[in-house]
This record gives sequence, structure tokens and C-alpha cells, in this order.
Amino acid sequence: MLEKIKSTATFLKTKTSVRPKTAIVLGSGLGNFASSIELSETFKYEEIPHFPTSTVEGHAGNLIFGKLHGKEIALLQGRFHFYEGYTMQEVVFPIRVLRQMGVEQLTLTNAAGGLNPAQSVGDLMLITDHINLMGDNPLLGKNIDALGPRFPDMHNTYTPDLLKLAERIETPAVLHKGVYVGVSGPTFETPAEYKFLRIIGGDAVGMSTVPEAIAARHMGMDVFGVSVITDLGVEGKIGEVSHAEVQAEAEKAGKHLTRFLQEFIRLQ
Repeated sequence: MLEKIKSTATFLKTKTSVRPKTAIVLGSGLGNFASSIELSETFKYEEIPHFPTSTVEGHAGNLIFGKLHGKEIALLQGRFHFYEGYTMQEVVFPIRVLRQMGVEQLTLTNAAGGLNPAQSVGDLMLITDHINLMGDNPLLGKNIDALGPRFPDMHNTYTPDLLKLAERIETPAVLHKGVYVGVSGPTFETPAEYKFLRIIGGDAVGMSTVPEAIAARHMGMDVFGVSVITDLGVEGKIGEVSHAEVQAEAEKAGKHLTRFLQEFIRLQ
């Protein structure tokens, strides 16, 4: 695995002069943020050695290098999910490659179901912590000491200083803070599951983000996460939901998230 990571990082370094310290993962329906940056190079995932291929609608499948506010950044326009049949190691492979290229800070975005009664569709939630209910962990198996320690501390998985910075940003969207619950999917939750997730401390639920956050912290990266609330799992407000509806709501809220991320990068 380590040789594959190094090989892919070397390949990308020969194809771009950009050396980003910051990377952003764009979740379902949120890929339009890419149009706000000054592009240098774009690579389809299938063009990159050892990269998986995104199979989910709403995930463009591009690794983009460019600049925003004069800062060099990398964008993963679409991610890989455990429910697609990939191993956890494959899911986090791009994060490990970016770290090998010198990325120090990772921003994770996602579309999520709201569990907190204070939330509405279209709101944003800054992730303060997570609960891993995915049934797996990207660090299972033999530890790669060159990447990080056998037992990484997860006390401050989401970097407090980045959360404080994000709280300063003015946005027309309603901004919450809360705990993200990661589940395997691909089914949306039953009413009883929504209730259970709320009882155990969840404010939003989704099928991504947690593996990438774990891998990033294992490698010593700073992590920031933000969810777009695209549907509600709140008692009395639960209705049928589809992936198409989630995408549509994410795209509607995407303009607010784009402005938010632009300001987040500018302030750093």
C-alpha cells in the first residue's frame, strides 16, 4: 500500500507544479465549488494510477489542482464510498496520496440527513465530532508506521482552531455545529434508526466523511468538516427521500457552501 501511495504521488508531482497545503473533498451535489478556483490541472480519477473510480451520480470524479485567493489547493470532486464495494483502504487512498504530496489540511464536505430538531433543509453544520457506525475502520490491519501511529488519538479529530475560524464567517445559510454519524448505507435510515442516532448524540447522518477524517488524523493532518442538511430525520418531519432529492437540495445549498468555503480559504 505504501508503495502505491508513493507511486501515485510521484506521478501527480510530475504532472503538476502545484504543491497544495490544503485539500477539499466535495460531496454529493457539491462539485460546483470547483468553478470558483483558478484551475491549473484536472485529472479524471481513471487517469490516475491506483485510484478507484467514482460510481455515484453527483460525484464527477476529478482531482483538480489550482489556486484560490492566491493559495494553492487540491479538490477531490467526488469521493469513494464504502457502500460502493470499495475497501476502507481504497476509500481513503486519495487522502493518503495528497498527504504524501505535502497536504497538511483537509476539508471534508458532505450532504447529510438532519437529526437535530433545530435544523432545516439547506442549513450548514460544522462538524465538531463524529460517531463511526460504518462497521469498519481504515486503520484495521497491519499499521503502516510511515503514515502514522498504531493507536492514533482522536480526541480533537476536527481541529478546534479551524472550527473557531469557520464560526467567524458570515453566511446567508443558517449555521449549526454538531456531531456527524457515519453509517455504511446505501439505504436511507428507518424512523427507528433516526431516533436511535439522535439518542446516542448525533446531529446529522451520512455515508461518508468518517473514514477520510480517521485516515487524515492518523497522518497528522488538520481536519475540518461541514455538512449540508439535505433531508430531515426528525420525528414528525420524516418523509420519503431519494438520492435525486438529496442531490437537488445539495445543489441548491451549494451556492452558500461555495461562498463559505471561499471565505474559509481566504481567512487562513
